[in-house]
Amino acid sequence: MNFKKYIKAVGTGVKGNRDLSKDEVFDATENILLNRATQAQIGAFLIGWRTKLETNEELSGAIEALRKYIKFKKVEDSIELGYSFDGRCENPFLFPLFENILEEFYKKNSDVRRLNLVISGDYLQPAKVGLTTKEIYQNIDKGQYIHFFDRVEYLKELSDITSLRHELGLRTAFNTVEKLLNPALSEYGVTTAFHKPYVQKYLEIFAPYFKEVVVVKASEGSPEVFKDGKYWKMKDTQIVEESFSLKDFGVNYSKEFENITLEESLNIVKNPDDEILKLAKFNVALYLLFSNRVTSLDEAWQRLN
Repeated sequence: MNFKKYIKAVGTGVKGNRDLSKDEVFDATENILLNRATQAQIGAFLIGWRTKLETNEELSGAIEALRKYIKFKKVEDSIELGYSFDGRCENPFLFPLFENILEEFYKKNSDVRRLNLVISGDYLQPAKVGLTTKEIYQNIDKGQYIHFFDRVEYLKELSDITSLRHELGLRTAFNTVEKLLNPALSEYGVTTAFHKPYVQKYLEIFAPYFKEVVVVKASEGSPEVFKDGKYWKMKDTQIVEESFSLKDFGVNYSKEFENITLEESLNIVKNPDDEILKLAKFNVALYLLFSNRVTSLDEAWQRLN
């Protein structure tokens, strides 16, 4: 194995760099996961690759390599919520509220196919310093609708390079591909993009592993919505864009935190006010729509209320 050829391909400079094939990225990623390259080589490759800018074909190769080592555990009737692994600073996590919302929903809407929510988490990854889904999940009551996948258990090889990623202190290609690896073999997946160019990228690289993928515009790399926004999905090879306004559904939420603490986030969801509950309910309405449990956002909202 000559890992240096991959470093040379992405780290030579504008004139010398070249895009890697899917097979080359698969091999490079596998060598990283199996520690067949030195820490210095891995760091050089990840930084060079990020600077060169990763192609969709390259990212697809990385996803294929990562999925080779995943310990899958199927969760029927599910949608994966693709959170970023680099933490949250400005808003609380809403997902602890989804359990009771879905429980109440299905008491009154038994005609709607069940929907389970799959969430993955791990130790905090760079480049932000915030709260992780793992920290929150470890401190809430467990139920039947939220299924948490700890990456230490389902993809230890990637979790084990956390310390190296922190030494680099930068976002790498792993920040992009790790959001929606589908360890639960869910039918549907939703992740987030704040910048438009990433919409097509996410729809393309994650599409092979789901019946349908939706990208929603939201902040802090989370599929939880706190403001008016948009979502995108593929329809007949075309990207379809839809917008939504919270006020149209009677949701008026405007709070924002600076470096929210674990205690603050947990207190908000354990003692929720009416506005945070309505906001959480609106997010569940989106997931019902994204997983084709309802035909419109209006229908989801009416059924939830």
